[in-house]
Parts: sequence; structure tokens; C-alpha cells
Amino acid sequence: MTADHADLLNRRHEAAAQCEIELRVREETKAVMGAVPEGLREDLNKQVIEELLGYGPIQRLLDDPSISEVMVNRADRVYVERNGKSVLTDVVFEDDAHVRRIIDHIVVPLGLHLDADNPLIDARLPDGSRVNAVIPPVAVGGPCITIRKFGKGLLGAPDLVRFGAFTQPISDFLRACVLGRLNIVVAGGTGSGKTTLLNVLSSFIPSEERIVTIEDAAELKLAQDHVITLEAKRAKPDGKGEVTIRELVKNSLRMRPERIIVGEVRGGDCLDMLQAMNTGHDGSMTTLHANTPRDVISRMETMALMGGIDFPIRVIREQIAAAIHVIVQQSRLRDGSRRVISITEMGGMEGDKVVLQELFRFVEDGVDENGRIKGELRACNLRPRLLPRIEAAGIKLPLEMFHPTGPGPRR
Repeated sequence: MTADHADLLNRRHEAAAQCEIELRVREETKAVMGAVPEGLREDLNKQVIEELLGYGPIQRLLDDPSISEVMVNRADRVYVERNGKSVLTDVVFEDDAHVRRIIDHIVVPLGLHLDADNPLIDARLPDGSRVNAVIPPVAVGGPCITIRKFGKGLLGAPDLVRFGAFTQPISDFLRACVLGRLNIVVAGGTGSGKTTLLNVLSSFIPSEERIVTIEDAAELKLAQDHVITLEAKRAKPDGKGEVTIRELVKNSLRMRPERIIVGEVRGGDCLDMLQAMNTGHDGSMTTLHANTPRDVISRMETMALMGGIDFPIRVIREQIAAAIHVIVQQSRLRDGSRRVISITEMGGMEGDKVVLQELFRFVEDGVDENGRIKGELRACNLRPRLLPRIEAAGIKLPLEMFHPTGPGPRR
């Protein structure tokens, strides 16, 4: 029996078991509460089934395709993110103990455990959604749950163009950067859409190239077949068994990768990623938390120093300047939209400073009748230094793309 066949059988058994449980619940409630109107009885059935098979009061929020994130601040304060904005819902738990039961329902099947000595977890649900849970004494106001839902569909560049994240000419430019095997950093704040953009950039990689993805919690969904997915492993309660991002980056170099994609660099793994980019693994990509391209340099310096190697700061900057070719700055604007607001190329070193050259910059142009920010990425009238690398890959970009009137408002 193949693994796929076994997985299919397991899903069928689970579905059959769920149907059996739902049938039993309905039979019991009808027997005990037969005089109750059918509508009220069905509402009760749904609540009981959600407690038994789902995640209680928040299950309907997780089932809502318009919701991208569910945030339980406390038992009576449940927020969701919809269309980029946080909204308070009418969902409430009975009390803190009820929230804690749902947390256990979430984490126990994942082989995890929360207690006073281990009061927080960050994990991936079976559907790919990311869940973070925190309990007292760390969570002073009571247990908290944050679930970032996993998109059902695979977004592509045309989708981001349609959503207004960038224009079609910018999409063409980013595709050329990927095909030209330029090393790219996607930077931005929490919830700005970095992983989504990284996934789109990864979709431009030719299908014959061997890709190794490395993540804390696997979120990337690559359409190519020649992909190895590695995920970090947290330590067990006894402190053993941990596998860090840094160890995975080092190990990936032994796997004959043509591209290395690190979901996010956060510490000493940054130094290993830079060294991988500088030793023949061109076309690699990663994301990090930074609010501006200049902040990217500062953060990378700090993280590289966390690697435990006592390099002079100038040497680290030289590593960064040599390794990174393009920084794509992503942001969630005040209207909740997620957009690329800057594309910057690395220009080498001048003295002790890393030179940055901004190629495209988001220019705001007011607000429309729906409160949505109007604007677009406009060229900064600079000819990129990276053009020869792109042209060496057989790609010819029109020079007018880099004139202020180039990218324009085309969607």
C-alpha cells in the first residue's frame, strides 16, 4: 500500500467517524429534547459537534473564508482579521477554563503540552494554519489563542496584480530577478504579506531546479515537483530533540540545492544564509522583519553577530553587500491592504557603508470613495546595476520600465 493510499484511507475513516458522532449527537438531543423547536435543537447540535470535533466557539470563524486570522485575547474578547482589518466578534467562551480546553484540543493531537513550566506554543495545524497559544503565568489576563489561517488556494502573481499589491510591469521585473538568479530579501512587518510574496516569487523558479525550503513552521506552497521541505523542530520538555533553522540551513548545503528558500531569518541562521548565497547558491530567497531597506542591513548585521563568530562589522557588511542583490519591501497600509512599497538593489560598498539604490517607490495618490489608498510603484529613474545579470539569463527588460512614467497604473 502506498503512502497516498494509506492517507486516503485514514481520511475516509476519519470522515466516517465524524459522521457517526454527528448522527449520535442528533439522536441523543432529539431523545432528550424532543419538545424543543427543531431550529434551537439544531443550534445546540452544532455547538456540541463543534466542541467535540472542532475548536468550539471559534470553529465557525475558522470556517469563514473571508477571515484570515482569529485572535482570542480572552474569553469574552475574540477578534478576527477580515480584509486586512481587526474586528471584534460576538463570539465568547464560557470562561478561561473553556479557552484552555480548546487550547488542549488544538495542541494535544500535535503531540504538544502546555503547563506553567511550558506556557506557550507555536505550531502548525493539520491544514497548514499557524497557531500560537499562551497561558498563565505568561498570559496575565488569561489564556490566548492566535490562529493565522492557511489559504486554501495558491495565490499567483496575477492575483497580487489584481489585488493591487503591485503592477504587471513590476511583476515582470520581479520574475526577471528570479530567473536571473538574483538573491532576494522580502522585508516587512508582521502580517504584511511577506510569506505570500515569497511564495509568488518562488513560483517563478524553473521547474527543473532543485529547491530546498526551510521554515520554522511550513507555510510555503510551491507548485514545483523538485522541492524538499524542511521544518524546524522544537525541543521536547526535557530540552532534547531540537532542530534549529540554522542547523537546517547548514544541512541543506549537503543536499545539492540549486535554490535555498528560508521562510524567515531571525538570528544566527542569517550568517549561514549569507554564506550560502556567497558560495554558489544564487537565486536564493528569504524574508525578515524590517520596516525599511536600510533597516534590513542593520538587522542582518545584528543577526549575523548572533551567529557567534567574532567578525569585524565591516566584514559582515561586505558579506551582506555581496550576498543580497534585491530587497523587496512589503507593507500593510492603514486601509488594511498589503502592497509592495519599495524595490531596492544593493550597490556594493562605499567606505564602511552598504550602498542602496531604490529602483521603485510607492507613491500615494489619495483615497478612493471606499477608503482604499490610491497609489502605485513608480520608477526612480535609475538604471539598475543588476541588468547585465538579468540579460545574461536571456531576459531583455524595456529601459522605459525604469523611467518615472514607466510602470504606470496598469493593473
